[in-house]
Amino acid sequence: MSTQTSSSTPRPVNGMQLTLLAFIRAKPGLGDELGRRLGNLVEPARAEPGNINYDLHRSNDDADVWVLYENWKGPADLAAHFELPYMKAFVAALPEVLEGEMDLRRCAMVSTVSTKP
Repeated sequence: MSTQTSSSTPRPVNGMQLTLLAFIRAKPGLGDELGRRLGNLVEPARAEPGNINYDLHRSNDDADVWVLYENWKGPADLAAHFELPYMKAFVAALPEVLEGEMDLRRCAMVSTVSTKP
C-alpha cells in the first residue's frame, strides 16, 4: 500500500499479509515441555506455502512464557495452518501443559520492512 507519513494514520503496508503473535503460558514447572512441543511446530509451519516466517521465543523474565511470532501471506493461509493434522494434534494436547488460554493477537504491519544489512 502507501508509505507512511508522520501526519497520517498508520495503514497496513503489505496488503493482506497477517502477523500472529501468540503468547502462551505453561502450567508451573512445564515450561520446558511446552517449549519442546512448540519447537516441534517450527519446521512444519515454515514449510507451509503461505508462511513467511515462524519464530519461537521464550520470555527472559518468566521461563513458563513462550511467544510465537508468525507472518502469513494472508488470512486464508493462517486458517489453513490451523486445519493441518499436526496443528490439530498440538491444539488437542495443549490442555496438558497450558496455563489458562493462549493470547492470540492478529496484527497488520504498518511500517516498511527494515533494510539494515
